[in-house]
Amino acid sequence: MRIRSLVIGSVAALALAAVAAGPASAAGMTAGGSIGQAYVLGAKSGQSLSLLNARGRTVAKGKADRFGSFIFQNIAAGSGYKVRGASTTRPFKVLNTKSNPPAAFFRGIKLKQGLNYVKVRDGLEIAMTVRLPGGKTLADGPFPTLIEYSGYQTAAPHDLLSALGQNDPLAPASSTAVGSLIAPLLKFAVVSVQMRGSGCSGGAFDLFGLPTTFDGYDAVETVAAQSWVKGHKVGMAGISFSGITQLFTAGTQPPHLAAISPMSVTDDTYTATGYPGGINNSGFALSWVKERMEDARPAPEGGQPWAKALVAAGDKHCIANQKLRLQTRDAVKVIDANPFRTPAEFDQRSPAAWMSKIKVPTFLIGQSQDEQTGGHFADSLGQLAKNPNVWITLQNGVHADSLGPSTLTRWVEFLNLFVADRIPKIPDSVLALSDQLYTLLADAPAAKVLQSRFASMTNVGAARAIFKKDPRVRLLMDNGAGPQGLGSIGATWELGYNAWPIREVRPATYFLGADGALIPTKPSASGSASYTADPAARPRQTLYGIGAGDDWKAQPRYHWAPLAPGKGVGFTTAALGQDLILAGPSSLDLYLKSSAKDTDLQVTLSEVRPDGQETYVQNGWLRASHRKLSAKRSTVVDPFPTHLKQDAAWLPRGAFTLVRVPIFPVAHAFRAGSKIRVTVQAAGGDRPIWRFKTVDDGSTLNTIALGGARASKLVLSAVGGATAKGTPLPAPTALRGEPTRDYVAASNGG
Repeated sequence: MRIRSLVIGSVAALALAAVAAGPASAAGMTAGGSIGQAYVLGAKSGQSLSLLNARGRTVAKGKADRFGSFIFQNIAAGSGYKVRGASTTRPFKVLNTKSNPPAAFFRGIKLKQGLNYVKVRDGLEIAMTVRLPGGKTLADGPFPTLIEYSGYQTAAPHDLLSALGQNDPLAPASSTAVGSLIAPLLKFAVVSVQMRGSGCSGGAFDLFGLPTTFDGYDAVETVAAQSWVKGHKVGMAGISFSGITQLFTAGTQPPHLAAISPMSVTDDTYTATGYPGGINNSGFALSWVKERMEDARPAPEGGQPWAKALVAAGDKHCIANQKLRLQTRDAVKVIDANPFRTPAEFDQRSPAAWMSKIKVPTFLIGQSQDEQTGGHFADSLGQLAKNPNVWITLQNGVHADSLGPSTLTRWVEFLNLFVADRIPKIPDSVLALSDQLYTLLADAPAAKVLQSRFASMTNVGAARAIFKKDPRVRLLMDNGAGPQGLGSIGATWELGYNAWPIREVRPATYFLGADGALIPTKPSASGSASYTADPAARPRQTLYGIGAGDDWKAQPRYHWAPLAPGKGVGFTTAALGQDLILAGPSSLDLYLKSSAKDTDLQVTLSEVRPDGQETYVQNGWLRASHRKLSAKRSTVVDPFPTHLKQDAAWLPRGAFTLVRVPIFPVAHAFRAGSKIRVTVQAAGGDRPIWRFKTVDDGSTLNTIALGGARASKLVLSAVGGATAKGTPLPAPTALRGEPTRDYVAASNGG
């Protein structure tokens, strides 16, 4: 073993030297243009570099890294650019978002089964692995084809199914199982596309930057041009990272994209995950970005396992494609340098900004309590309203639940009808393996995966017409309360609507009152309730320390601690006389006075059950200095802070001011006999793996005005006429993503 390690180490050292030298170095310095960028290869280490425009004027300067590479950022589109160092390069173009290659560019690329290296519009290579249904070759085509595109270990060329349970560095990551495992079992060909700056793809990693986004366009058109692709059109599939990229790619409108099916996505890297309410998410969001930075390091000294293995094995493409890795933008530094929502940084990296441009059929699934990406994504789904072929499924639950049995069959139907042009039928082998799938996926029991309702039909057009009559919005309710056991995957009932936001929503207003009451009429008498904003009063996370990693299990070991005395306030309604169904965002409108010029507010919505238990429903956050709202976007149930630096303002000293805290969207049924509760405290303690870099240190006293001229209130998105259809209140701890605890009243009585 020791001899083998020495050999591998020597090969890796030689490969790293090859990356540093690079074939371009021998031939001299070269340069090319990406969208808004110019890159340099083959310069001397430490060489001073100048970017010249068509008039010969210097427009930017830089210095080559130890690989002899550099990327000039934020460069205006145009032709005639050159780079001058020890020599001067040939002229090249810097591209813009309209610089789509002609169809002939893509027809000239031929993909083979297995790993391919494909040049995209700026001349850099992207790794793509072609995966076929079991036992098939390209000669058996044409195949209905899907693309899975992400920066995880996506294009690693081995088979995920045969690698399960083994430590195979050349197997794709389990997070890519939708494309690398499930879709081939459903008789789709899949092309697994590796994001630039990761794995064996070239370029530098820049999270959701424009070159990365338009690589998605090039991937779609490249794959669709292949002779073995059915109908010369492709769909996209994937969960999480592979779901988010679909929103960007579809927004670029590739001509041969047939449909997308994003799962468990976010809608904004600032508002939804990076800085919820303007407060830095130093938990999962930060750890995820750090992992992406590690993935982007040059192999073999860092990077993904498959890149290390192929570089060590002498893969010339993978070796050459590491040369721009030292130009990766440090996303951690970018986040830290932008505590406000800087439009130049975040707009192009916001999935929501691309959603209104999506024209293809879309099937989107997400969870209100998603422990990774959060529930804010639903706030932007209205951007899809003008697309006539959109189906949205919302449910309670965790990140993996998009693949649950309540959604899987509809997902299969959508992809077959809108991509494959064939009657949907789930193979018997997949149906038989569904129990093992969810045990492997989430260590939880699940409802059975059902065969498609269209399996016995023969006319695809007729089946598609029936599918199009499905509700555009499915609310899957009480995921986790099924007969398979507490926390099992699968909803027990559902509601259907034809638009999002749901047109039947009517604001339900409750006023914060004395002694912790939450009442439907405004109190005439003035009062107040105070608390100390102390983030150390409770555990920072509900799954931090003990239970960490349990997120997807049927019964995670949540530690959802009650409010500490004096460290928060609560307000609770009387027992409801009838069911109340929430579907959408909500707002807690506080008249706030603080002993500090700024404070962080965390709002938690919960259900106090008749049995004395309390179930978590949803959260909202706001840094008080970020209270300025967008007049264009805000509504009575959905305050929308701008988070712009120029709009920030300290709290007035000794005076009350209106602060509207946005509560993330949620679909939840409050049963008759239960009570609605809202609490306010310092940030932290109610999310499984999110943490917050808060301005509060335990010394700030916050006071909320009650009644009179300054009546603080809770405004909920209640669905008019909706009920729980007589379904029973789920047992405590049953609902996925919604921990239950003993109800403990806050110090103010609520």
